Amino acid sequence: MNRTWQAAALATATALTAPVAATSQDLTMAVGAVVGSLDPHFYNVGPNNAMASMLFSRMLETDTQARVGPGLLESWRLLADDTWEFKLRPGVRFHNGAGFTAEDIAFTVARLPTIVNSPGSFTTYTRSIQAVEVVDPLTIRIRTKGPYPALLVDLARLPVVDRETHQNATTDDFNAGRAAIGTGPFRLVEHRPGDRILLGRNEEYWGEKPAWRRVDYRMVTNDASRTAALLAGDADFIDQVPTSDVARLRHDQRVVISEVDSLRNMFIVYDHSRDGASPFITDNEGRPLERNPLRDLRVRRALSLAIDRQAIVERVMEGVAAPTMQFVPPGVYGYVPDLQPPRPDPEAARRLLAEAGFPDGFRLTLHGSNDRYPNDGRTIQAVGQMWARVGVRTQVEAVPFSSFIGKASRQEYSVWLASWGSSTGETSAAMRSVLATYDRQRGLGAVNRGRYSNPEFDQRLLVAMREMDDERRERQLQDAMRFVMADEPITPLHMLKNVWAMRRGLTHAARADELTRAQDVHPAATGTAPAR
Repeated sequence: MNRTWQAAALATATALTAPVAATSQDLTMAVGAVVGSLDPHFYNVGPNNAMASMLFSRMLETDTQARVGPGLLESWRLLADDTWEFKLRPGVRFHNGAGFTAEDIAFTVARLPTIVNSPGSFTTYTRSIQAVEVVDPLTIRIRTKGPYPALLVDLARLPVVDRETHQNATTDDFNAGRAAIGTGPFRLVEHRPGDRILLGRNEEYWGEKPAWRRVDYRMVTNDASRTAALLAGDADFIDQVPTSDVARLRHDQRVVISEVDSLRNMFIVYDHSRDGASPFITDNEGRPLERNPLRDLRVRRALSLAIDRQAIVERVMEGVAAPTMQFVPPGVYGYVPDLQPPRPDPEAARRLLAEAGFPDGFRLTLHGSNDRYPNDGRTIQAVGQMWARVGVRTQVEAVPFSSFIGKASRQEYSVWLASWGSSTGETSAAMRSVLATYDRQRGLGAVNRGRYSNPEFDQRLLVAMREMDDERRERQLQDAMRFVMADEPITPLHMLKNVWAMRRGLTHAARADELTRAQDVHPAATGTAPAR
């Protein structure tokens, strides 16, 4: 296993440092989600992570299929089942000229638990770490709490900051630009919150130099406006191509499409935090129910059986998605082949509701965003209509993500649409973040906003995450997924497909982790990974 890691490290290091001639061109990108913070550790969410990956480098990096390779940590070896030694990449400097050393790795790990008011903490990726030892400026050892084979994929989620520069920096300092200083391929030029971020090429970047001298990264949350900007020449590149526009753009000679199957799952979250009344659930007369029906497995199963996932994929997502009943698509580590989405069965749903004491159903409000994910507002409208057909009269409230996410994080809703992108390329991160019992001290359940808790599932998951044999660990993770989904704590809907579009003359390396990054776009003449 050590020889395999070393070979992969050397191969990826060679690719990362291969010289590429940079051009003096500028790039304008229109992206469909707002970057909420420039603090790379504040909120573990796709738009923020995409920007962080342009300004900051990670301890380890991932390729387009989420496979781990060297980053600021250049090579590694196991000294014992619980002790890893890493060699740092030499000669790396932060944007302000400060040199990168092992002290910065130790500081980054220590900083994560200090972030206040995080809607989604990165501590889930450091919960296994017992101690960080600085051996010398370019060597570090990490001791884990027992065997922990997922350490590499966890470290690939962590952007590195500078101890000297950032030891007293707040999230506000990052957002103001004062502390947005990393080792990434771009430097921050200007930040206009909610509007655009201007970037300049980092001429001292340690890896492949980006093709673009200047990047105008615009946040355009209206789907039609992004497409219009591309066709009018106001944007060179867009992400989250509206499903209604994909077919048309495929046949437009001015445009090139780039796409890849996504690692992002859309699902319904239920309120598990209350035994008594839940805030947006009433009887059919509008009176609050004394007990929370969502705590009853029969009710959750009924709501799942009421949903026609294939119809949502075909009519709402227009084929740019695939039905699912788990966190990852086929081919990904931990995928469970026999865990398939149920066929819609409204009659069975009504029977289960009657058995649970709701023969006439009840009322609820289904919340969600309307500007974060492809067709998120339309998706909850479709789900609400399907629930109404089995007697659960559903009001739908779709609001901008910036308004939605804070309330969801504070458990202010009863039922809502959520998402998880398995950027680690396996299932353990999703399960420990979304379904494990919320425990801030242990870094578990970081985005378990429904506050589901099943101690037996927690134990099964933690045992799997300590298993060093890859085949046995995958079987254990699959068993944990089967076990927890039998309890239906959430209702998975579909896996998204990532679709980008750009003006002809550009190429793009499509990423399964959906990150929209300027360094992945090149003039076609460079011959990098072609768009499809």
